[in-house]
Amino acid sequence: MRISRLPVTEQLEALRTALRRNELLMEVLDRAATLALPGWYLTAGCLFQTVWNVVTNRPPSEGIKDYDLFYFDGSDLSWEAENEVIQAGNRVFGDLPAVVEIRNEARVHLWYEDHFGVPCPPYPSTEAAIDSFAATTCCLGVRLDGDDQWRIYAPHGLADVFNLVVRPNPGQAPRDVYETKIRRWREQWPGLTVLPWPENELHLP
Repeated sequence: MRISRLPVTEQLEALRTALRRNELLMEVLDRAATLALPGWYLTAGCLFQTVWNVVTNRPPSEGIKDYDLFYFDGSDLSWEAENEVIQAGNRVFGDLPAVVEIRNEARVHLWYEDHFGVPCPPYPSTEAAIDSFAATTCCLGVRLDGDDQWRIYAPHGLADVFNLVVRPNPGQAPRDVYETKIRRWREQWPGLTVLPWPENELHLP
């Protein structure tokens, strides 16, 4: 049965079941919870690519470049404060065969334009940062609250993730970011259905 035809509760359980197949992801998730970062989520590629691997009968962690750990702390926007968290993360994750990228989404607007060539308004939350990914398929976040209590943020649902559909998300991210990502993803997962970036792209102020 297609995931989009399941009740929402069963879709969420299908996601948890798929993610649990990736033992490395679950270890990162468990250790991330010990950092107790404000508004944190494990997000993006490590999640939907695990699902793609499970759906296509590949090893669950295959092709996953890194594990993105977002948090939101607006109390100190200095690089020094963020770097303290990154160094703490290095100690927590350092023995794992994974690259865990930790970023404070409260300060993304300070460096985004230099990196991507377009300005970025300050995000009000981690969820808002996840909303801005170049593809709606990427807009997924998971964290553990308490003893195995999953918090799942999926503003565009889960159907595209399970059906291997990549859908553009025009707005903050530039078109070339989307197209660069899909070129790499298609090499690893050739069965993807990739929807084109709209020609009449809307630009947010």
